[in-house]
Amino acid sequence: MTNNDILRRIRYTFDYNDSKMMGLFGDKATRAEISDWLKKEDDPAYKSCSDEKMAIFLNNFITEKRGKKDGPEHEPEKTLNNNIIFRKLKIALNLKAEDVLAIMDLADLKMSKHELSAFFRKPGHKHYREYKDQILRNFLKGVQLQYHGENK
Repeated sequence: MTNNDILRRIRYTFDYNDSKMMGLFGDKATRAEISDWLKKEDDPAYKSCSDEKMAIFLNNFITEKRGKKDGPEHEPEKTLNNNIIFRKLKIALNLKAEDVLAIMDLADLKMSKHELSAFFRKPGHKHYREYKDQILRNFLKGVQLQYHGENK
């Protein structure tokens, strides 16, 4: 999945308008950039959202959903992978393992608690598993089924 796909899905799921999306990027992105990131790949104005910009968005999404925490702000990662994106979404939505499994169940993806915990291990750990695009896509689908329209 591309960062742009994830942005579009989060925007739709939580009914975020342009102003809200701009707020989640802070002063790190212009309205035109965000608009180009939200376009479909076949649009000539489409531009790819960088990992660093996506990390900024996700960090601010966490702050939006959970509130500002004490101490210095978390520096955005220069590179992202699906495991990091998944972890940030889990934190933002304040999900426990059971909640994640229930969301996966909504998207018709069965997973055990042990399988889930492998995604949160450090790379290099013998039980670490890479979070594949299909699983992230299903998780986002479940999040959409769980949260879309809830903010109205």
